[in-house]
Amino acid sequence: MKIASLVFLITLFSSLTVAADLRSDLATSHYFASIQSHRQKLAIFLHDMPKGADLHNHLGGASRAENMLRYAEPDLLCVNGKNFAVQVNPRCTRNYLLAESKKKPALYNAIIDAWSMRNFHPGKESGHDHFFATFDKYLPILQKHRTEMLREVVEKACQENLLYLELMIMPDNNRSGLLASKMAWDANLSRLREKLLKNGLMPIIADISSQLESYDKKLNTIGRIKGKNTCADFKLRYLYQVLREQPPVQVFAQLLTGFELATRDPRVVGLNLVQAEDGPIAMRDYTLQMQMVKFLHHLYPKVAISLHAGELVPGLVPTQDLRFHIRQAVEIAHADRIGHGVDIRYEDNAEQLLSEMAKRHILVEINLSSNAAILNIKANTHPLLLYRRYRVPLALSTDDEGILRTSLSEQYQIAVLNYRFSYLSLKKLARNSIQYSFLPGAKLWQDDNYQQVVLACVSSLKTSLLSADCQNFLNANQKADLQWKLEQQFRHFEQQFSKNSR
Repeated sequence: MKIASLVFLITLFSSLTVAADLRSDLATSHYFASIQSHRQKLAIFLHDMPKGADLHNHLGGASRAENMLRYAEPDLLCVNGKNFAVQVNPRCTRNYLLAESKKKPALYNAIIDAWSMRNFHPGKESGHDHFFATFDKYLPILQKHRTEMLREVVEKACQENLLYLELMIMPDNNRSGLLASKMAWDANLSRLREKLLKNGLMPIIADISSQLESYDKKLNTIGRIKGKNTCADFKLRYLYQVLREQPPVQVFAQLLTGFELATRDPRVVGLNLVQAEDGPIAMRDYTLQMQMVKFLHHLYPKVAISLHAGELVPGLVPTQDLRFHIRQAVEIAHADRIGHGVDIRYEDNAEQLLSEMAKRHILVEINLSSNAAILNIKANTHPLLLYRRYRVPLALSTDDEGILRTSLSEQYQIAVLNYRFSYLSLKKLARNSIQYSFLPGAKLWQDDNYQQVVLACVSSLKTSLLSADCQNFLNANQKADLQWKLEQQFRHFEQQFSKNSR
């Protein structure tokens, strides 16, 4: 009788807990619907809402210009008075020393505008050209101050209630590409790979791991922000970024570095190709680069791949070049995720490709502010709703939050204001960001609609009380563990609205 009574009480408690969770979910949805037209309340709600992860974020574009100016004050850099790029120049006059810029408001503000999209208005220079020109202007600061920039980005992510960040980074400053620049191109990729591995690539890979280790040690001090333990559960992982605007031998060397690095260092969970997709070399060699990724994918099948593909619009490139980039990234390069995917409607047999992406669970990283600023794609011209219609999984991301002067919370706000996303739609986007992350291990959820968890954690998720079986499962699977933490964040977040609705 005692056992039967205990089982009854546990079942009753679980049922009451599930009912309470449903009430909280419903109450939160009702409150959210009531504030969708109230921008200030909406902004507060979205800032506080758990958002899971940012899966598409470049360290090179993530830091605010004001902060980079502060990091570089001791560096004795000189500002070019015409394009506001910085460099080491022993003959620099005091008027153009970067450290002096704060004393000259006109120069200081001109630098910030040149290094970001602040106050930008299209004219002789397009948003596309202004954006891609920013990186070289502060490159010496990026190369010297990655640790400070990492700290800035991680602290911001924690403050925005993120649990995870996959950050695109190139700690070796393209040493692998420079190594390969001394070699001749060899279309026999097996032979070229062996040559690179035997002639200097492995020490570069070891040095990158050492660099990441040094970042970890310096970032370990980020545990408390403003007195709150907001970073306790936060995870940072990296995607090694490859510069696509290089000769083939250098692109291949960087790709090989990324695959080898991700195989050897658990902090690196995948790789991506970066730089303007419409660049002359990127356009000329696009198919070749996809074939390089395919070749290496077969040798390193466990390495995850996210690819910038379809960050193009009519007029930027000839129409025929809008017809195959996403498809080749999916079908040739075996991309697990696609970044941007803006030109999907111009792809050959686009409906079939959309269905294929949905069937293969290939998530698209949606960058709303970036697409608006660089390509003038926004509101109804953006394919976000087209992807949703075909049930292609989506997640919102920032791309280059420092240059764009944006945040992940703002991406959620744009989704609400432009596309009338409901709270449950936003919640799914947040869940997607962990579900489709490149964290290792099994998933907590058995389905993409987030209705059924793995058997070991069914009762635990209902009650928030970890069973031994569920705890063991979470300990063995990083992805599931972070998904569990996200669900606890949602439960805590939603309870406030349930209490207020009584």
